[in-house]
Amino acid sequence: MSQTRKLALALVLLPFLAACGADGAPKPPEKPAAKPALTITGTARVGVSAEL
Repeated sequence: MSQTRKLALALVLLPFLAACGADGAPKPPEKPAAKPALTITGTARVGVSAEL
């Protein structure tokens, strides 16, 4: 591999490697997600009807 190609590859990969862990170690959520207050129940039917 030529020196120019190695340099180009390094410049292309550098932003991806720099973005890994940029904001520090992962942290769990501070509080659990709220349960939704809306509940939907019922039935649905899909079909075709015809009279002969």
